[in-house]
Amino acid sequence: MTWTVGFDLDMTLIDSRPGVARAIDTLAAEFDLPLSGTAFADRLGPPLATLLVEAGAPESLVPDLIIRYRALYPTLVSTIPPMPGAEAALAAIGARRGRVLVVTGKHAPLARLHIDELGWRIDHLAGDLWSAGKAATLREQRADLFVGDHVGDMQGAQAAGVLAVGVSTGPCTADELRSAGADVVLADLTEFPGWLAAEFGTVAAG
Repeated sequence: MTWTVGFDLDMTLIDSRPGVARAIDTLAAEFDLPLSGTAFADRLGPPLATLLVEAGAPESLVPDLIIRYRALYPTLVSTIPPMPGAEAALAAIGARRGRVLVVTGKHAPLARLHIDELGWRIDHLAGDLWSAGKAATLREQRADLFVGDHVGDMQGAQAAGVLAVGVSTGPCTADELRSAGADVVLADLTEFPGWLAAEFGTVAAG
């Protein structure tokens, strides 16, 4: 069997809160806006424009805020660590000679910076996709399952007809992930290799 596993990025594979918080705090200072980087980073998942408006940014300023955010963000990539278990989860797919997809709402060039910074081998990256908008890529890439931390990720997996694996490491609780269609919910990615082996069998040595 050829394995193809999709992962969300923010708060699934990487803990982007430190970098996002710093970028938003900088925007708040430069544009004189009442934005809290910490509060903003705790709600990651939806598109940046959506989060900015929900946080109180005037819609008329959002295009300029996004341009400035994307200019600031590359300087912060090195401060953003992988989530616990991320390396082992990717290795578990590699051990099955599987393919790894990253399907994320993050702007694709910024997502690529993280992948390169961490030295990960990723077979396909698709950015700027949210919720059910992730389904087309998952279907095109013939994903077997999709792993994410947000209800939007579960909705994307459900829309694609693939196994939805939730990790409760982002803004959504385990119950919220299940209600959104998660077939299984893990506390974090440290549980992923064991779950994979239990669900689909261990990998033969040699």
